[in-house]
Amino acid sequence: MYQRYLCKNCGRTFNDKTGTIFAHSKLSLTEWFFTIYVFLRFNTSIRQIEAELDLSYRTVRRRVERFARALDAPSITLSGPVEIDEVYVSAGLKGRERDRESRSRGLSTRGRGSYDGDKPPVFTLVDRGSDDRYVVPAKSADESTIRLLLADHDDESLTVYTDGFRAYEPLEDDDAFTRKYVVHGDGEYADGDIHVNSCESHASLTRRWLSPHRGVSKDKLTPYLRAFQLRCELYRKPGDEALKHALDAAL
Repeated sequence: MYQRYLCKNCGRTFNDKTGTIFAHSKLSLTEWFFTIYVFLRFNTSIRQIEAELDLSYRTVRRRVERFARALDAPSITLSGPVEIDEVYVSAGLKGRERDRESRSRGLSTRGRGSYDGDKPPVFTLVDRGSDDRYVVPAKSADESTIRLLLADHDDESLTVYTDGFRAYEPLEDDDAFTRKYVVHGDGEYADGDIHVNSCESHASLTRRWLSPHRGVSKDKLTPYLRAFQLRCELYRKPGDEALKHALDAAL
């Protein structure tokens, strides 16, 4: 039980959890803190948390998703130079009724994925000036999405390192950007400082973050990736400080 208080303005009562992600939850704060900590720190699956706390899968999943939805979108301000690259992840209609047959798990088609094809693009950005890293899901990997991601930058002309994907080509005709690139199809992966290796490394961590959850639904991909962004922020923080940082981000 929690101490209840009376609001002198409206006459309604409230407690310490009112207005937070913990409101109306029968879980103790200790269980909440444990769930948040192991989910972020150790990338623990919901099934494993269910076993550790002896709770139902549905209860744990709702608490994890409530926490992830409470996280703010990252504010992307670039100082440059910047690497940008895209990766395609499996994210379908998990947990919802389908209006069509389940898709084949095999690699039935070649080429880049798409949101409608259950392989939405996820952009990774690495700001070499500030060493900030961002992971942003998108519905399409096109010029307008790329310009939106790169819009807020300090320098008059932002140096952008990319691969040979054609969606980046219009940046060459814009005075706001200086595009330098390598063409992976020609076996070119680095030319001095020109590469997207940091993005690809961060993308591999993104895939590892999603893998224990066995295919996140695409309408829940954004909060799960915001949780991954938070995990990167507290990666080297000690336990108490990491938990406090996570709670501050969600409250």
